[in-house]
Amino acid sequence: MENTRKPINTKRALNEKCATAPEATSQVLTTNQGVPISDNQHSLKAGLRGPSLLEDFILREKITHFDHERIPERIVHARGSGAHGYFEAYDAFTKHTRAAPFAEKGKVTPVFVRFSTVLGERGSKDTARDARGFAVKFYTEEGNWDLVGNNIPVFFIQDAIKFPDLVHAAKPEPHHGMPQAAAAHDTFWDFVSLMPESTHMLLWVMSDRGIPRSYRMMQGFGVHTFRLVNEQGASVFCKFHWRPFLGTHALVWDEAVKISGADPDFHRRDLWEAIAAGEFPEWELGLQIFTEEQAESFSFDVLDATKLIPEELVPLTPVGRMVLNRNPENFFAETEQVAFCAAHIIPGIDFSNDPLLAGRIHSYVDTQISRLGGPNFHEIPVNAPLAAVRNNQRDGMHRQAINPGQVAYEPNSLAGGCPFQAGAAGFASFPQTTAEDKVRGKPEKFNEHYAQATLFFNSQTAVEKKHIAAAFAFELSMVAVADIRQRMVSSLVNVSPELAADVAAGLGMAVPLAMPKVCRDPVAPEITVSLPLSLMALPGECGIRTRQVAILVEHGVHHASLVTLSTALVDAGAVVHFVGPRIGLFTGANGADITANKSMQNSPSVLFDALVLPDGSEAIQALADNVDTMPFIKDAFRHGKAILAFSAGQELLDMAGIEPTTDKDKSILLAESTDAAEIASAFIKAIAAHRHPTRAKNQRDEMLKSAS
Repeated sequence: MENTRKPINTKRALNEKCATAPEATSQVLTTNQGVPISDNQHSLKAGLRGPSLLEDFILREKITHFDHERIPERIVHARGSGAHGYFEAYDAFTKHTRAAPFAEKGKVTPVFVRFSTVLGERGSKDTARDARGFAVKFYTEEGNWDLVGNNIPVFFIQDAIKFPDLVHAAKPEPHHGMPQAAAAHDTFWDFVSLMPESTHMLLWVMSDRGIPRSYRMMQGFGVHTFRLVNEQGASVFCKFHWRPFLGTHALVWDEAVKISGADPDFHRRDLWEAIAAGEFPEWELGLQIFTEEQAESFSFDVLDATKLIPEELVPLTPVGRMVLNRNPENFFAETEQVAFCAAHIIPGIDFSNDPLLAGRIHSYVDTQISRLGGPNFHEIPVNAPLAAVRNNQRDGMHRQAINPGQVAYEPNSLAGGCPFQAGAAGFASFPQTTAEDKVRGKPEKFNEHYAQATLFFNSQTAVEKKHIAAAFAFELSMVAVADIRQRMVSSLVNVSPELAADVAAGLGMAVPLAMPKVCRDPVAPEITVSLPLSLMALPGECGIRTRQVAILVEHGVHHASLVTLSTALVDAGAVVHFVGPRIGLFTGANGADITANKSMQNSPSVLFDALVLPDGSEAIQALADNVDTMPFIKDAFRHGKAILAFSAGQELLDMAGIEPTTDKDKSILLAESTDAAEIASAFIKAIAAHRHPTRAKNQRDEMLKSAS
């Protein structure tokens, strides 16, 4: 008998069932004690722009439960890599802050830095599309300061009360535990399509920033607005920016996907090997300094973590550099056990009333208590401050300090009054005046969700815009529920009709009407195009240092040309690998041996930044007969890598269907093997460009021209 039943889309059926269940329309949101919740969108504050209040038991219950949901792995940022180093101040910055790292010119402060993906579990891949954590622990003489940020300057939500919901939506769906280390699924896009405040962050994550080339080649941001306080008690606002000397560079999506299969530890290995080789990564710390009066005049609210301050509005002030120069001795003891807490600040640094920051101040400490086995996680060596710890806290799980004497309280006389309060020499919160009603809500400027998403998109080059549209189309194509796709594209219409049209075309749908805006008459933005928001704004100052170059080899290669070229590349700081059909010795046409330390199978093209095709008829014939050669060459071309072909090696380009076109094309170089020394400088210049996505005129030049 013929089976006439249609296959069931179980995911869609489940969603339809949930949407039509009678009980779904009568369930009231409650606390764990069954108390109905009137507002689950905003934490309780003293005034719309005032500080969040400790009495908000709804916020505390929600975040406390969230913080203790998983042990011992971090709930977010589980997949991480770390390194030791130091921060060196350019000059005394005492005009604005009494913070110890900025006290004098040349002052050196030890640091430990942990980079991470956000969504994936501890064993997930490095190259997932995701935000990246960028957390720095400063070991100062006045205690530890943790600057806990990301490689993106904004965040998905404005208020910490929504953080558990965001992560629950973004993590693998709870009924089947998929997908891992990715947000291309229904629950994430359902959530963000209903939270227009997430739009700006979505643009950043869908851009090439979401798949960095290396931890060493990405920016870091403190995200929130902080306060700086000087010795006189005067305060200014600031935002923290880390800028890599190696430049800001990214992978392309196809490359990232293939790398995840070839080497899931790609970023971890890259950081470790660079430091082990003495190629210490460096970042410059820049601060955006502004007054409360300036902040009031902006078209956006500086307490809104979904907004940034364009550098044209408040330029960066460079204050120092950070160098990572030592790998951990033990991954678990240091990288895994390091505990960063947004609450860890020192005299001279203080908080703003950012409602997302307020929740982080509580959440991080609470999480570490669960993850690291109790309240004494500060005694783990990587977390221990250099400054002496003297207080009356005692006991608890994993206590290591042995505190002598009978006194464990303050004030006391039996211990001579020690330890005593530091008074003006200690930390004191900035005395900000607060006199407003307790409310759940947000300031009016928080309701504008699209202007800065539009600013970000309009600030990208044509190639970057294309990548953003492709990323949205891919992610949303994995969403089974059509209404979610429709809703998300309708939100993108408010960002850019061009973007929405490209995404809709990629999904095979018509462009919907724009989603209604909460803020119908927003204040006009001060800046409409900001060049520093493009990933191409920071090409770096280090040329091709640490760039990985693959030189294909086989029996019969022209030995001398490869030796000459590789010497020039190494002198310029590149890492050269001879790649064969297998590892081991190969004999050149002149009888000299050359050792392949990589093979095309264990190290595919995506792991390299540039490619060299050798001369030598015998070698070229053998490479042409190898099934791995053409995919190796085609991937290098597809991903915009610089390619140099010597003499007979040009035949491999022809076989791959790659034809250098014009004199303007400086990314595919052809040379005789006898000209290896002469072509080296041009090849180095092509590698330094990182990528040639269009194999045509530099898109950034066109953008600069149009902006002027």
